[in-house]
Amino acid sequence: MPDTDPTPTAPGGGLVPAPLSIDGPYRSAVRLGADTALAAAPGTEDTARWLRTTLGEAFGLPLPPGSDGATDTLALTLDPALPAEGYRLEAVTRWGVRITGGSPAGVFWGAQTLRQLLGPHAFRRAPLAPGRAAVLPQQTIEDGPRFGWRGMLLDVARHFLPKDGVLRCLDLLAAHKLNVLHLHLTDDQGWRIEIARYPKLTGTGGWRERTKLGHRASPLWDERPHGGYYTQDDIREIVAYAAQRHITVVPEIDIPGHSQAAIAAYPELGNTDVIDTTSLKVWDTWGVNPNVLAPTDNTLRFYEQVLEEVLALFPSPFVHIGGDECPKDQWKASPTAQARIAELSLAGEDELQSWFIRHFDRWLADRGRRLIGWDEILEGGLAEGAAVSSWRGYAGGIAAAKSGHDVVMCPEQQVYLDHRQHHSPDEPVPIDFVRTLEDVYRFEPVPPELTTDQAAHVLGTQANAWTEVMDSQQRLDYQVFPRLAAFAEVAWSRLPAPADRDYQDFTRRMAVHYARLDALGVDYRPPGGPLPWQKRPGVLGRPIDGAPPNV
Repeated sequence: MPDTDPTPTAPGGGLVPAPLSIDGPYRSAVRLGADTALAAAPGTEDTARWLRTTLGEAFGLPLPPGSDGATDTLALTLDPALPAEGYRLEAVTRWGVRITGGSPAGVFWGAQTLRQLLGPHAFRRAPLAPGRAAVLPQQTIEDGPRFGWRGMLLDVARHFLPKDGVLRCLDLLAAHKLNVLHLHLTDDQGWRIEIARYPKLTGTGGWRERTKLGHRASPLWDERPHGGYYTQDDIREIVAYAAQRHITVVPEIDIPGHSQAAIAAYPELGNTDVIDTTSLKVWDTWGVNPNVLAPTDNTLRFYEQVLEEVLALFPSPFVHIGGDECPKDQWKASPTAQARIAELSLAGEDELQSWFIRHFDRWLADRGRRLIGWDEILEGGLAEGAAVSSWRGYAGGIAAAKSGHDVVMCPEQQVYLDHRQHHSPDEPVPIDFVRTLEDVYRFEPVPPELTTDQAAHVLGTQANAWTEVMDSQQRLDYQVFPRLAAFAEVAWSRLPAPADRDYQDFTRRMAVHYARLDALGVDYRPPGGPLPWQKRPGVLGRPIDGAPPNV
């Protein structure tokens, strides 16, 4: 008879995000040791490689190939009866661990749960006690996500993050069962992706002479040139690394605003009949920039050729084209823009922006892709197949869903992780409203105004990390964590209404999760506030008091 004790121990294992159901855990232990085999069914090979790398490094486990059903085995299997990203994890003392997924992605998310169950040591890169077995309690976990789009935007245009930092970010997303990396590759302050046909996009547009320190009203400057870009092979590596972790990388190429870096590289893209575009440089400060793309056939062909190379690198079904914060002043003053408005019988500059968006919506659709853009693309009429990233609040997403368009909810008042985390003056470069860990935990992506059918257009949700005031990996860690853990639970778990969520239970589980983040080397904001090296005294922010508007 197996040596088991059916008495359950403390539930949950500090799992983040919280799973659907746990039977157990029980006091009996399952041990993965030097003799434990790994049985991987066809389709689960990526997860098997990942387990051999992570658990192999952390515990010194060889995990040789084995057969499902044998004792002392970690088995990976597929069951199409489960939801596609759902999984069942069974840890049984008499034979080992089996992770069954509705798809290869489900198996991978189950493996992430297994890693959490094995404790903080499982997140290290070398064993602290060589020869010690990896141990977890006997239990069965059934789980699956609420949303199919569980994402984070990483802004590498404002402050460049080298490739290794992006790969690290993908590992951190995977550890929290997030499956979309929205990579913001171009803006006024930099162009970060190699385009072979147009080398000046990175040669000129990839570098700025200096950088504003803090908010744009700050008198401080970093006088060092700043820049960098990803080669096409870098992008291929990032996309392949993400795919192994069942993460989709969605590229963003900004059109028609946020484009000064491109215009600095190729001045003919700008409104040459209004300003001297040859005098423009890559922008060195922050805010909404007046220098936007000219509505010419040359501009359309240029960006079509850019996107041809982008599509060859990113298999994502969605391509983000920005569409936000496009001032119309230059178009109003431009004879070329006004002639285009008259030629197309448009009502004005808002419809001219819509014409830009509709052109690329059709262009992408003809190539089997879908356009997604910020909620300003609603202005002047939404392109037929476009999806909306609702950032200025819920309103744009509500309007889009009610009109039958798909939506990703990422309202800035709720899930912009560059916003400050506390009222304390010690917060580094404090921006906008306070958004605490609890505030993010109580974020609800689906507005109550939507009917069931309309709510089905909410593909999911995304937290956005804009990097104007995040100039290093350390600063990025501080702003993103631990709030990304709360956001991950909102995106994955089926939580009650915001007011009814058990935040105390979440903080108890986070007490365990902090040790995992420590093992991963994440420089998160401690619950008690910033540590001395996390502060940025004297760097001006823009704190806003009061509660953010619910719009």
